Amino acid sequence: MNINDLHDPELAHRLQQKLDGKTKPQGSLGQLEALALRIGLVLGSETPRLREPQVLVCAGDHGLAAHGVSAYPSDVTWQMVENFLAGGAAVSVLARQHGLALTVVDCGVRHDFAPRPGLVVRKCGAGTADSLEGPAMSAAQCEQAIANGREIVAGLPGNAVLLGEMGIGNTSAAALLLARLAGLPLDECVGAGTGLDAAGMERKRALLAQVLQRHAGAKEPLQALAAFGGFEIATLVGAVLQAAAERRVIVVDGFISSAAVLVAKGLAPHVVQRCVFSHRSNESGHGLMLRHLGPDARTPARALLDLGLRLGEGSGAVLAWPLLQSACAILSEMASFESAGVSGRSA
Repeated sequence: MNINDLHDPELAHRLQQKLDGKTKPQGSLGQLEALALRIGLVLGSETPRLREPQVLVCAGDHGLAAHGVSAYPSDVTWQMVENFLAGGAAVSVLARQHGLALTVVDCGVRHDFAPRPGLVVRKCGAGTADSLEGPAMSAAQCEQAIANGREIVAGLPGNAVLLGEMGIGNTSAAALLLARLAGLPLDECVGAGTGLDAAGMERKRALLAQVLQRHAGAKEPLQALAAFGGFEIATLVGAVLQAAAERRVIVVDGFISSAAVLVAKGLAPHVVQRCVFSHRSNESGHGLMLRHLGPDARTPARALLDLGLRLGEGSGAVLAWPLLQSACAILSEMASFESAGVSGRSA
């Protein structure tokens, strides 16, 4: 997919001039000003307005979870999907608080859900295969999941999408994707996930090292995605590609959602220009992930929040949402020195 460079020097200059002319010392709103500039460039406007934001939570099971890579059993995936739909999960509460529409996608959960509002079923299988034994997904399943993500986003209203996920075992898939696609030592990419103890971490690292070696030939983004999974990550890859092509603002949650962006960047590098990274997760590999997703090798992607979160679900993306609203309000509503009759700096 050809996703063009968003760099528009003239618009960037006008946006920066507008920010500098507000009734404040230049740069005094810090990262909020950079956020306003980013949103303005994504939406192509000096007065960007965020319309009908959509929270998209993609869920899937992982065959590798049978080896004990998570502190929780696989059944928690479908149970948490039910919790999302019932309105009791953190992301449900936060989305409701901020008036955000929430869509939950069954991308490959090992459970059949009763139809209801807010649920979209795009099942590519009853969980991925065990990546220790072979590829987590076939090439056809991987392509179908990506196509599903693109189709789902294309059918959603608005110009902003907030990404979340659910899948017991998916920090393992994300760690493997980071190690392979960023060329990093696996041990630096592996974290405690849902809360493994020291013995669990040792077991997880040893198992993932075997999986990484098992798929040593899976070096390209789609090969690695098919090898390591999961269905929810692949669906999010499609969502990122579609949202970027439509010039929507993409609000990325934590480690797993960022792994989807990492794969999407390998397919269309400019997708990261449409992304706002909501927070730095407490999952150990996320800082490395943000570094690799930055504009160049020396500059990591900057996350808006650092609250020690490691929940997933899109909870961090929703928590950061008011900052995006504030950034747009500053551009549209804050007075300039000239309009307010306030004297500018003297030197």
